[in-house]
Amino acid sequence: MEEPDLPRAKGDAASRLAAEDLGPYSQAELDERIALLQAEIVRVTAHKGKAAAHRAAADALFGKGGA
Repeated sequence: MEEPDLPRAKGDAASRLAAEDLGPYSQAELDERIALLQAEIVRVTAHKGKAAAHRAAADALFGKGGA
């Protein structure tokens, strides 16, 4: 089974991260975590832009669907 066909884990990654206790982390570890999360925001934002462009191209080619 290819990865996109696998079922998603319950709860998205952001929800699981938000529920994690941050108490045990040092300030340096928290800084590293913030940097990783900021990089992930950039990655997701870029993917969203590509998906929107792909959708707009499909709508232009096939016409926008609707009821």
